[in-house]
Amino acid sequence: MDSMNAHEDQHTAHEHDSAGHDAHAGHDSHGGHDHSGHAGHDPAIFRRKFWLTLVLTIPTLVFSHGLQEILGLSGPRFPGSQYIPAVFGIAIFFYGGLVFLRGAVDELRSRRPGMMTLISLAIVVAFGYSLAVTLGLPGMDFWWELATLILIMLLGHWIEMSAVMGAQDALGQLAKLLPDTAERVAGPHADPEVVPVADLRIGDLVRVRPGAAVPVDGEIVDGRSDLDESLLTGESKPITRGPGEQVVAGSISGSGSLVVRVGKTGGDTALAGIMRLVEDAQASKSGTQILADRAAAWLFYVALAVATVTLVVWVLLRPGDPAFVLERVVTVLIIACPHALGLAIPLVAQISTAIGARNGLLIRDRHAMEDARRIDVVLFDKTGTLTEGRQGVASVTAEDDEDALLALAAAVEAPAEHPIGRAIVAAARERGITIPPVTDFEALGGRGAAATVSGERVVVGAPRLLVERGATAGDRVAAAAEEAARLGQTVVYVLQGERVAGAVALADVVRPESAEAVRALRDRGIRVAMLTGDSRAVGEAVAAGLGIDEIYAEVLPGDKAGTVARLQGDGSRVAMVGDGVNDAPALAQADVGIAIGAGTDVAIESAGIVLASSDPRGVAKVVELSRATYRKMLQNLAWATGYNVIALPLAAGVAIGIGVVVSPAFGAVLMSVSTIVVALNAQLLRRVRL
Repeated sequence: MDSMNAHEDQHTAHEHDSAGHDAHAGHDSHGGHDHSGHAGHDPAIFRRKFWLTLVLTIPTLVFSHGLQEILGLSGPRFPGSQYIPAVFGIAIFFYGGLVFLRGAVDELRSRRPGMMTLISLAIVVAFGYSLAVTLGLPGMDFWWELATLILIMLLGHWIEMSAVMGAQDALGQLAKLLPDTAERVAGPHADPEVVPVADLRIGDLVRVRPGAAVPVDGEIVDGRSDLDESLLTGESKPITRGPGEQVVAGSISGSGSLVVRVGKTGGDTALAGIMRLVEDAQASKSGTQILADRAAAWLFYVALAVATVTLVVWVLLRPGDPAFVLERVVTVLIIACPHALGLAIPLVAQISTAIGARNGLLIRDRHAMEDARRIDVVLFDKTGTLTEGRQGVASVTAEDDEDALLALAAAVEAPAEHPIGRAIVAAARERGITIPPVTDFEALGGRGAAATVSGERVVVGAPRLLVERGATAGDRVAAAAEEAARLGQTVVYVLQGERVAGAVALADVVRPESAEAVRALRDRGIRVAMLTGDSRAVGEAVAAGLGIDEIYAEVLPGDKAGTVARLQGDGSRVAMVGDGVNDAPALAQADVGIAIGAGTDVAIESAGIVLASSDPRGVAKVVELSRATYRKMLQNLAWATGYNVIALPLAAGVAIGIGVVVSPAFGAVLMSVSTIVVALNAQLLRRVRL
């Protein structure tokens, strides 16, 4: 009925035995949406048929008596020339028209008659009548009309299928990210062996040279490089990664060389998961698309009814002019083809899915994407969503010099593996502080760590260390520690000998993009609220820095869904944004569930939309894309339905009294133009900048 069946992955010529193959399994059956006659087609079929049909159409037009009479011309004549239109017309019918006839058979077998059935009905009627006239039935043949009709229909389908394939090219672009081969090595400094990606096994080591694509998901064991993950996450800025950090298949290494231990291959990689999500989204239908499908189905029966009424009325009004009567009937059948209506929504959906994938927005459910435009409230889970879920230094308070204090703390913590220690060391490096060497390092069993720095014993630890050692912090340090504790921050003290030199407060690191994400949503007229299991003081401190007024604090994981329900109580449409770890019930309860920070885990079942990156600004992109997509859908629906309302009566001949007569060929032009208008309007969605 409509033309969004997937094609035989011509656009994925660059196929892979790894993720690409697994992700593409079944790709040519976007089952929910079937334009039966188009199954397995690609633009090359229609392009080839169009050009050959054009060559056959020219002599059909030149030698057609009917066309010559209409134009008042006298064409070439010689014995037997009157049969040339019939010979070429028959050839065109079977060569150019066969694709439509096969499509009609498929539609009727599946009991879903639609566009292909209407086209076939029209050309069969025109063919049968013209053949009868050629064999002696009184009247004017339709050969030139039949030829131009099939020619124009092929052109329209060629343009349409090109548009459809362009929309589906998101999968092709993702497949191209993966190399066919990889350089397997026995160790970080061994000579590489080039092997097919399909031959790699978990635990193998592969070398990724500068500028090359990472072939698998895995862990860096040697080297450091800036990795471009933009086509996976939508983040344009390269991310520096080194030993111990994860990389995903399809990311591009910058100037550095890496050795990666294979963690996931084939269909288990992040890229394969993303491709499956894109494919599923392109196959799923939104409410608007289902409505358009129903309208297109009903249009078939409307067309048959109008054609029948047209036939009866004109037989009664012009009983001696069967050619005119058949011309009206054929024109009605052609113009009523639900082509533009069938293409109006799915093509927009395909393009929006591709745009989303390029921006790191992975649409699992088209309903969620369509509903995002109507969101009233966005509820963010704090930890792992607005914050990074890791400790970072919030403040440093020293009796003397803050940088000197941070250098001492970092020196003691550098040999430790504790998250607090790593945060302190990272803060010192960010400030460009030189970390001095230490001797006699000692871990103090859950209370802190001690070491000798420049001949002096330095201890970094929890508040109870002060009690154990009978030490007292000065007023300035004590006041800062008290304020940090009120905000729910972790406080560690730094002791030089027996003197409390200062304190370092640590807190969950707020993502640098979070404030901009909140501002972008507010600019779109959307309320922003925050949900956290931490104390109200902690929640208020984070919210104040981000400009969030609505805070739900001390919420247990099991109560998150209840918070969403309370927000929905006044009729508000709520989007829940969480990291998917313990947010599943809340994501499912929300009108739109958005999982953020998915990284390599893209199969979060409870979310309708998954953000491939950890950037919360993607939520505003979801809203923007949803609104732009819906506008295009409405525009296409208005055009497709409005065109039929006006064109059908004209095809039936209601305006013949004022000299307006629509021929079958011109009807085919109108139908094809309406389809092209819908396709081009859908392509304009690509101009949306998220």
